[in-house]
Amino acid sequence: MGQQSRGIIMRHCINCCIQLSPEDIQTQQVSCRGGSHHSHQECPVCKAENKIVFRVDGKQMNLLAVLEVRADGNESWGGFLRFKKGKRCSLVFGLIIMTLVMASYILSGVHQELLISSPFHYGAFPSNPSLMEGENPSDTKEHHHQSSVNNISYVKDYPNIKLIINSITSRIEFTTRQLPDVEDLKKQELHMFSVIPHKFLPNSKSPCWYEEFTGRNTTDPYLTNSYVLYSKRFRSTFDALRKAFWGHLSHAHGKHFRLRCLPHFYIIGQPKCGTTDLYDRLRLHPEVKFSAIKEPHWWTRKRFGIVRLRDGLRDRYPVEDYLDLFDLAAHQIHQGLQASAAKEPSKMNRIIIGEASASTMWDNNAWTLFYDNGTDGEPPFLTQDFIHAFQPDAKLIVMLRDPVERLYSDYLYFASSNKSADDFHEKVTEALQLFENCMLDYSLRACVYNNTLNNAMPVRLQVGLYAVYLLDWLTVFNKEQFLILRLEDHASNVKDTMHRVFQFLGLGPLSEKQEALMTKSPASNTRRPEDRNLGPMWPVTQRLLRDFYGPFNARLAQVLTDEAFLWRKT
Repeated sequence: MGQQSRGIIMRHCINCCIQLSPEDIQTQQVSCRGGSHHSHQECPVCKAENKIVFRVDGKQMNLLAVLEVRADGNESWGGFLRFKKGKRCSLVFGLIIMTLVMASYILSGVHQELLISSPFHYGAFPSNPSLMEGENPSDTKEHHHQSSVNNISYVKDYPNIKLIINSITSRIEFTTRQLPDVEDLKKQELHMFSVIPHKFLPNSKSPCWYEEFTGRNTTDPYLTNSYVLYSKRFRSTFDALRKAFWGHLSHAHGKHFRLRCLPHFYIIGQPKCGTTDLYDRLRLHPEVKFSAIKEPHWWTRKRFGIVRLRDGLRDRYPVEDYLDLFDLAAHQIHQGLQASAAKEPSKMNRIIIGEASASTMWDNNAWTLFYDNGTDGEPPFLTQDFIHAFQPDAKLIVMLRDPVERLYSDYLYFASSNKSADDFHEKVTEALQLFENCMLDYSLRACVYNNTLNNAMPVRLQVGLYAVYLLDWLTVFNKEQFLILRLEDHASNVKDTMHRVFQFLGLGPLSEKQEALMTKSPASNTRRPEDRNLGPMWPVTQRLLRDFYGPFNARLAQVLTDEAFLWRKT
């Protein structure tokens, strides 16, 4: 029993050696030759002769044993028969265990985890991540398809994550932002204020004005447009604009004039909330004309020279490039104004222009690059400040959905590889930790608009904080200028949603055929089949996100006086 006195349980045969150390069992570490393990001990039978050590991608295995095969084959199998019965049984048992592990590893197809759970635990946490405190195990039976979540490697420190969420929610304070002066806005955007007038044509529902065109008839009016220069996919769009341009100039006093327009209404957000579907249906209305590009992202990104923030800054897109996108709509408004000028000069042109960049409501990531830091890390200027300076009567449409489901949809849409419920859970946990770190030192608004934080978070947690953004928009626009919709309501009753939009925008009624085409067409931009096959998020991830978004949803429901925005049942 000398081997046992050394604290090592040895099992020998001529060709194989398995050793299990009680110390290894306690620390859950593997001891093997050729490694750097501090508690490694040589087998007295095998000594230090040539060995071939079997490993699995160099990963630590919970069996706490390494099977080693002697390189020399001089011994015969007769030696096996000379072993005592107990040693033979131990050897067979070890081989069976190793075979099961290797088979489990191969069948799983995953190189990070094994299907056989370790008998050792890392702490007093449940082995099923979907089983939270206060839940009965029987409640999770409906999630049998998520059985892999039982794997010990997925177990997280859920009490600590809840503490993180509690830390965040305890620091939530919805404060009123300080509005900038118009003169301060002008200093930031001198060129924009020199191009856009303060007053618009009185007989156009959309904000339009005539601007002198000084180019020759051989001049390409879109030659320097940044949308054309930086994106090949927009070139065909501008080919159509070129063909229509020269036939829609106005002539007076030997000069040429073009009609310029801004949108009458904006669909300002949020991403993955059904804005594309709303856009596709609304543009079927004969009185509605959208920008030549569905999402110009000019107010939030292009005017700062941002295409992808991680790629750095390009030349800033001037306001003229943005106005070019509304030229087709401006041509139709111009024709209407010309036709009615002789008969009914005061007749209102009913065409309205819309724009549907889903970043408008929330994306102010560029402020740290162009504006002096505001008070305590809060941005001194926001997108809505500039829109309101030119269009104080603009109409704003917002489509929202359960922020928990929005985040998962956003993850599935933008993640490029390795998408899974497990990966999503990992990213959510990391994002919550990063957000808490910011909240420990800064205000809620400073963290929501923190560009460094937003780029660091692996999922766009901040986009679902609807109440923060809406309250900031309500500091400059009146509540009556907003139409707030829920994707859940839109999906269940498209016709009702569209009628609400028509009424809000003051649009005329549609024929029965037009309405059927608008309301019965399939939904746009739905989840891709390969993403649907991934299934839903884990129940525990959903619960954590509900705890995080809960206070923000409550404030939103309070502002809108509508408990549907609590998303208790979605």
